[in-house]
Amino acid sequence: MNTLADRYAAQGVGSIFLYTHEAHPGENYPHHTSMEQKLRHAQALRDVLKVTRPILVDALDGACHRAYGSMPNMSWIFNRSGTPIYKSDWTDTRSVANAIDYFLDVLERRRNQEKLAPFQVERLDYRIQDQAAFYKGLARNGPKAVEEFRRAFG
Repeated sequence: MNTLADRYAAQGVGSIFLYTHEAHPGENYPHHTSMEQKLRHAQALRDVLKVTRPILVDALDGACHRAYGSMPNMSWIFNRSGTPIYKSDWTDTRSVANAIDYFLDVLERRRNQEKLAPFQVERLDYRIQDQAAFYKGLARNGPKAVEEFRRAFG
């Protein structure tokens, strides 16, 4: 997502990372019990994953996460007036890039005085599923996180 954010920044597209909570807490990154701890975890995530986008940290009770659907890895795109124009229950750079390209094209078409009317779309996208990378990330949280995930999802 860093690369994607960099690619579109010159076109006025901003990007943030909302840190909500540890989806799979473990010994290294346990469930958050204070904002100070949550901020430390967000900083560690920034450093480990080399996140270059601004990171906003949700409230300790996850109010923002709940308000926007509570999925573990969501992506949203909002227009300048704050209207959601894209929502995905999983972050996939190809899907997000496709949506950004589409909406940048809409802006250009509006500049060219095309009369456009909005409509809703649902589609099924596909993402790469890299189990080895997932478990490597899960292991950063600690053995407890790996064991609980395996027990829950086999």
